[in-house]
Amino acid sequence: MPRTPKYTDPIRFPQYADRSTRDVRGWILLVSTILLPGSVQSLFGVRRFARFALGLSLATWALVVLVGLAALLRRQLVFTLATNPLVLGLLTLWALVLGVVWLVALVDTVRRIRLVGLSPRTCLGVVAAALVSVLVIGGGLAWGTVTLNSQRQLISEIFAGGLGVRPSDGRYNVALLGTDAGKGREGIRPDSISLVSIDADTGESVIIGLPRNLQNVPFAEDSPLRSQYPQGYDCGDECLINAVYQLGEQHPEGFDDGSPAGAQAMKDAISGATGVDVHYYAMIDLKGFESLIDAMGGISLVSGKRVPISAPVDKATGKHGPVRGWIEPGELHLDGFHALWYARSREFASDYERMVRQRCVQEAMIAQLDPATVLTRYQSIAQAAPEVVSTDIPQLQVDRFVDLALKAKSQKIRSLNLTPPEVVPADPDYAAVHALVAEALEPAEARAASPDEPAVLAAGAAPAGLDPVAGAVPGAVLAAAPTEGGGDEKDRAICYVP
Repeated sequence: MPRTPKYTDPIRFPQYADRSTRDVRGWILLVSTILLPGSVQSLFGVRRFARFALGLSLATWALVVLVGLAALLRRQLVFTLATNPLVLGLLTLWALVLGVVWLVALVDTVRRIRLVGLSPRTCLGVVAAALVSVLVIGGGLAWGTVTLNSQRQLISEIFAGGLGVRPSDGRYNVALLGTDAGKGREGIRPDSISLVSIDADTGESVIIGLPRNLQNVPFAEDSPLRSQYPQGYDCGDECLINAVYQLGEQHPEGFDDGSPAGAQAMKDAISGATGVDVHYYAMIDLKGFESLIDAMGGISLVSGKRVPISAPVDKATGKHGPVRGWIEPGELHLDGFHALWYARSREFASDYERMVRQRCVQEAMIAQLDPATVLTRYQSIAQAAPEVVSTDIPQLQVDRFVDLALKAKSQKIRSLNLTPPEVVPADPDYAAVHALVAEALEPAEARAASPDEPAVLAAGAAPAGLDPVAGAVPGAVLAAAPTEGGGDEKDRAICYVP
């Protein structure tokens, strides 16, 4: 005699349950799938899919918990994961598979809920919740997949391979170069030159500004150019530090193939001039800087003076043509084109005024690069960055520098400008320069013990010769004092960031 089937399970046999039970059942199944894809399929005996989906879901939740704990206990581990191309590639594939599995599980769950058996109100609510889930969770996973892949490409395209180096005397030293290879200018010529020295433990940073017309620059002892110029780069008024890049490109022998010979020559020259080891360089293309500002959605500042926009450089004279327009004073929101002109325009202005304008552009960039802007414009910023930034910082040390940059952002950053009267660019005393740099890089404890330690320099003004591109290095917050008198009120009369 055959057995009578038992239909007491409302999950598997909803047609034998009352409407209120079916409504509750519908919500339980939907929420279960949203939080744990594969759980509903497990109840209905779809074993192969359920095992895969549940395993993937549980592993994802475990990963989220572990990353959260790592963020609380060991922040740099999170940075390591977020800047490792291999890890980012695996996470991209993981997010893609999870998104597909989650969507399949959700569609299958809605089918098993049997919407026709629900009350009209519950049916509408379940359908609405399912659609919202697709938009929020499905859209979030899709956005996460694209962002992870963009991050992987960004790290791979900008940063170098190979192993990192250890700090020298407890500090990492990075040369910041702003290049100007636009119309009428031959090759790459750094238009701004600075050295950022970062304490490897605390992130305390010092920015050293080098004038681009610095002469007789000595090269580091191990530089291939040292034998050609044992007394320094001393061939006359044309042998300025900003010509060293092309010198390296013209004499690549002796330099390794890991990065441009010109960039390596600049590192050697900056090392010789300052007396410290230069570990890495970061070079920003000023034309690309324009696209980076546009990717950010522009920048906002308040200007106290009119700034001219000139015609392109005349190849015969090397000077800009007549003024074609003006950036008027007042509250401004500048796109990339106008931000670049605002920072770099030379006509009718002193070098000091130009430096203050550069600082305002830097501050505006830093102020606007908040989490909201980065999240909403990440794709455009990531797309612009490889065209703007080049560096020999290895991928394996990006996490370390991100951590140090966050530490530096919470501290007052000091600066030293190698400008008159302390340093005369046409006839510098490099022994005195080395002494100035060594004093500026003294540990905080040594400075605190010195009664002659000057007050912390006012935040905001740019180091000598530093273009706004230097501030584009992630996490950098520039601080310095004007090289001429005047202080904050004089600066604010030129421009400031509200």
